[in-house]
Amino acid sequence: MLSVDEARRRLIEAATPPSGRRHVPVSQALNLVLAGDVFSEVDVPPANNSAMDGYAFCHGDARRAGFDLPVSQRIAAGHSPSPLAAGSAARIFTGGEIPEGADTVAMQEDCRLLADGARVQIDPGVSEGANIRPRGQDIGSGERILAVGTRLRPQELGLLSSVGIARVAVYRPLRVAIFSTGDELVEPGKPLKPGQIYNSNRATLTGIVTALGMEALDLGNVPDTARATEKVLFKAAAEADVVVSSGGVSVGEEDHVKASVAKLGKVDFWKTAIKPGKPLAFGSVGGKPFLGLPGNPASVFVVGLILVRPFLLAQQGARFREPTPRWVPALFDRRGGKREEYLRARLTEKGAELFPNQSSGVLSSACWGDGLVMQPPDTPVRAGEQVMFYSYGDLLS
Repeated sequence: MLSVDEARRRLIEAATPPSGRRHVPVSQALNLVLAGDVFSEVDVPPANNSAMDGYAFCHGDARRAGFDLPVSQRIAAGHSPSPLAAGSAARIFTGGEIPEGADTVAMQEDCRLLADGARVQIDPGVSEGANIRPRGQDIGSGERILAVGTRLRPQELGLLSSVGIARVAVYRPLRVAIFSTGDELVEPGKPLKPGQIYNSNRATLTGIVTALGMEALDLGNVPDTARATEKVLFKAAAEADVVVSSGGVSVGEEDHVKASVAKLGKVDFWKTAIKPGKPLAFGSVGGKPFLGLPGNPASVFVVGLILVRPFLLAQQGARFREPTPRWVPALFDRRGGKREEYLRARLTEKGAELFPNQSSGVLSSACWGDGLVMQPPDTPVRAGEQVMFYSYGDLLS
């Protein structure tokens, strides 16, 4: 079996970023991935401006005048000021452009108005150059502000807008085909017959794909036959960029997915030392990457976050880092196993506690908690020891 790190490395190395790109309004680019570097054509801010409500003045003039100056003009944000009259101060508001001749701003708390506001007395302790945001302090004209492969979050959308960019080049979102196999599966909303269960895996996978800013193509549930499996694989490879399935990748007589992929394309690897989720198949069909997940609901959830997510992001052309875990005290004792295990957990003020039942079929464990504790192979955990905790929010970012 491959280690989790080796499986993740091989998945990322096999990814081929998309060539298709489109230009979209910045307001519609959330979670999309930049298809090229972005450079600013302006300085931000475009001119020296005031960081405070107060008074702009020349520090040298103020020293010579005993920090008692006449008020010569009023400067609001968005208005171009006149040059500052020698030996005077200008009433200025936050964001207001610093007038030519001024080099300091005193916040209004450090000032006292005299003569009905015609003069201002400034605290001599105000430092020269104080409270001025210089031109280009945030961004300089010609500066690269975002690199190709950046996945656009709300803050990147704001940054693009701050330099006047209205449309941006992004990679076309991946189209990910999703299907499940299993004669026992029934779609939600239909009555159950003896021996049947409701299908949760397609909804879980669709949620992960959608959360990553990609398009999910739901191909439904497939009967447990080789013919039906081959038919859906042909369709998925023709219509999508990536194919993801759940169920049918083990070695039972009714498990046809792995054999069908090997027949129609190739299987690069099959088993990974992860729990839950060991029988993860990776290969290709019709030139499209294929990931076959086991059928147990918690396995689909965990493998979807730990292995499918990084592959899809790399295939989308995104630059990303694996989330950094929090080290927290364990509130449990647990023997070590042979595989790297991801335990559904909940973070409390005292540390991480585990859901009592860690079975791969118990999906409620994922909803009860807010993250996963990673237990390395052959490593027992004792209460009070530090363990690695990954939040679901980080694993979906």
